[in-house]
Amino acid sequence: MKSIKVKKMVMVAVFSAISFALQIIAPFPKVGGFLEIEFSDLPALILAFAYGPVAGLLTELIKNLLHLTVSTTGFVGELANFVVNGIFVMVAGLIYMKHKTFKTAIVSLIVATVAMAVAGVFVNLYIMLPMFKIPEELRLTLTMGTIFPFNLVKGAVTSLITMLIYKRISPIIKFSGGRK
Repeated sequence: MKSIKVKKMVMVAVFSAISFALQIIAPFPKVGGFLEIEFSDLPALILAFAYGPVAGLLTELIKNLLHLTVSTTGFVGELANFVVNGIFVMVAGLIYMKHKTFKTAIVSLIVATVAMAVAGVFVNLYIMLPMFKIPEELRLTLTMGTIFPFNLVKGAVTSLITMLIYKRISPIIKFSGGRK
């Protein structure tokens, strides 16, 4: 039992490092000047499926703590990334852990994508945009016209990639102490 916990902690650490590397290596051009399409949530989502939502959330937390070392947003971007993507990973992991089937995985990713997009609306309206001094009259338009659709697309792309790779790498993760 103890060795399984150690293996899970090691996997969270390794996947957090991978997640951080994906976050800083070759991000796509920014959307709206500050939204980045990057695939750093894939490792967290994979661990949420393999070990449960807490492992995925810890991966998101560690990734963002590591990102503070290279951040230009003064913790604001990392906080938003953690809250929004943490919701994505937690929702997907919670739903999937109840019944681990292909259908449940799809449902969990759809619900998680919508939850992430909705969370992104609130986080940006009430935290991010005011902290960056975006005028109040532009916030709703920017949030609903750019941020909400961006998060839907990002969630859909991340979900699709997760569905394509999870089953291929899950035997390696499960051999390393993941849940069956």
